[in-house]
Amino acid sequence: MPDMSESRAYDAYSSTENLKEHGINYNAMPVEGTIARGDQFGYTLKNDEAGYAQSASVKSPLDASKIDMTEAERLYLVNCGVCHGAKLDGNGPLWKGGDGPYPAAPKNFLADDMKAMAEGTMFHSVTYGKNLMGSYASQLNTLQRWEVIAYIKMKQGGTATTTTTVVADTTAAKAK
Repeated sequence: MPDMSESRAYDAYSSTENLKEHGINYNAMPVEGTIARGDQFGYTLKNDEAGYAQSASVKSPLDASKIDMTEAERLYLVNCGVCHGAKLDGNGPLWKGGDGPYPAAPKNFLADDMKAMAEGTMFHSVTYGKNLMGSYASQLNTLQRWEVIAYIKMKQGGTATTTTTVVADTTAAKAK
């Protein structure tokens, strides 16, 4: 009884096409709607025009006062600063005022249209990519993407700044 004492070899990188012949449908993709383990902020909008439009109503699930802005800044500089610049002005090392190797100017986050952009729309763009910018969903987990958006909004003078300032002032008052 060789089949009972020795299992048949299975090659991990072999084709799964032959499984369909046996009534097994396997495509190595998670079931639709599945949320990754540890991802407490399931983002369910699809990457289409409707999802992009709906993203404007999505609010950050993070409490701005509890975000480590030093870590958020580091994440921004590592992942975004190379194109959008350390000053968020769209003049990173890959653009260099048009002298860099990148053919198109990245968005200036300090421009009025970017300041007016909803945080949910920014998150959608970072998650799926927009225009020439690719998706950063594989480089940054959901929490990190929200932290980067909070950092950008803080530097733009958005809501994160006031919350962070209030917390800093409260902490300073307690220290006295």
